[in-house]
Amino acid sequence: MKKLVVFSGAGVSAESGLKTFRGDDGLWEGYRVEDVATPSAWDKDAAMVQKFYNIRRKGCIEARPNAAHKAISELQKDYDVQIITQNIDDLHERAGSQNVLHLHGEIRKSQSSKNPNLIYPIEGDALKMGEMCELGSQLRPHVVWFGEPVPMMEKASQIVSESDIFIVIGTSLQVYPAASLIHYVPEHCRIYVIDPNAKNFQMPHHTEIIAAKATDGMSKLLTLLTE
Repeated sequence: MKKLVVFSGAGVSAESGLKTFRGDDGLWEGYRVEDVATPSAWDKDAAMVQKFYNIRRKGCIEARPNAAHKAISELQKDYDVQIITQNIDDLHERAGSQNVLHLHGEIRKSQSSKNPNLIYPIEGDALKMGEMCELGSQLRPHVVWFGEPVPMMEKASQIVSESDIFIVIGTSLQVYPAASLIHYVPEHCRIYVIDPNAKNFQMPHHTEIIAAKATDGMSKLLTLLTE
């Protein structure tokens, strides 16, 4: 069975009602990224950071997987599928995908603010100030912030290097180090890119471009790959 790797970004979840990372005004759901998604923001006002992620977590829980998530899940019938996602929601899993690696963490989990390897599930949508890990430190969102290392990059790079088919969907390939994964795709690998602006991407010459939103593009690609 061929190994198919899907590299997904915010554009996959946008059609489920979840906003992409930054709007045209440079804000993330009305907040400056520096105020809610950096270690210094946490040090300055942890309560505000918690509030921001509680709102986002509630939105993620209320969202439903869309046709793109479901089409990706359908590929498991014919391929050995591994998803690498920049998204912190769990819509891939709720659509039925079994092998999902989250590069930037998972919003429905918390981690110790002292030891990032201590990770816990969150019951409901709220993580409260005063909730502590086993070391006695405040629990924070299990999300990789700007200025923090991306611990799953090595594993993701290895997965990509073994792919026979590589699908890029809903990401502009502008966020590093995640975007560097394209450099680990083996030469024999078939590459497909699904994004409304995909024609502007710098990709290997043998890449097949599907300039469409995630749901439409994934529908076309599912038909192509399962014929």
